Amino acid sequence: MKRAQLVCSMLAGAAFCSAAFAASIRSLDVSKEHGRYALVADTFLAAPADAIFAVLMDYDRMNRISSVYKEYGFLEPAADGTPIVHTRMEGCLLFYCRSMRRVERLEAEAPYYIRTEVLPEQSDFRYAMSEWILEPQGGGTKVTYKLEMEPDFWVPPVIGPWFLKHTLMSGGARAVNRIERLANESDPAAIVSNDVARDGR
Repeated sequence: MKRAQLVCSMLAGAAFCSAAFAASIRSLDVSKEHGRYALVADTFLAAPADAIFAVLMDYDRMNRISSVYKEYGFLEPAADGTPIVHTRMEGCLLFYCRSMRRVERLEAEAPYYIRTEVLPEQSDFRYAMSEWILEPQGGGTKVTYKLEMEPDFWVPPVIGPWFLKHTLMSGGARAVNRIERLANESDPAAIVSNDVARDGR
């Protein structure tokens, strides 16, 4: 489990791991070029889009998804009013353990689109951008996740595209159960109202 935790943490957050191992993984592609990783996942979650959106946007309770999250929440918004969020995650690969901090601009269009872009001067990543696209489908939700990420720290050589894909495909069932349960039990309207539709915080 620790191996998966480091991989999930490095790949911009355990929330991806939670979604990626839902009822169906239709495709998962990972590549690396010049130190920058790219990932595209097409998945299916047995939960409504608005509830999934609410869980993913609930930065005040990220530890509900995974114990990888040690610190999390909203910071002061940017000058233009864009929400700023921060997370600090911890994970291990054999004897290599790492604490990773991300401070990101957060943009969203409820309940179908979320985008984050890291602020490198405040983060352990030179670059990171993620997108979540949620589409109602077949009684559940098709979730497309896209990520580009370049860490600003040493990464063990073993963590290449094949290793990342193998690890992400073979683990994470516990986190999946959490996000699906949270999405199916939550009150999306209340969470979106309280935590997403922020006019500065």
